[in-house]
Amino acid sequence: MNLKVGDKVVVIAGSSKGKEGKITKTLRAENRVIVEGCNIVKKHKKGNGQETGGILETEAPIHVSNVMLVDPKTKKRTRIGHTIENGKKVRVAKKSNEKID
Repeated sequence: MNLKVGDKVVVIAGSSKGKEGKITKTLRAENRVIVEGCNIVKKHKKGNGQETGGILETEAPIHVSNVMLVDPKTKKRTRIGHTIENGKKVRVAKKSNEKID
């Protein structure tokens, strides 16, 4: 998986298509990511003595193939490439050849 927590991505498929957000969590075993503000689902939670119950809205995981990185220079979606700089592997945006932090 080429995406990391904190990357700005755009959703390219599904009900949240076109929305942008930052990755808050990666689930490497399932090849899924949780994007801030995208793929919102409602969860019914039962209350107990300390917390009240109700309907909570939360972000659900999205498959990695349904999101693309936003290019830091052109602000459009792009693929991710790799180059070697000073003996380290570095991620670069394919559209602008800009280094990704």
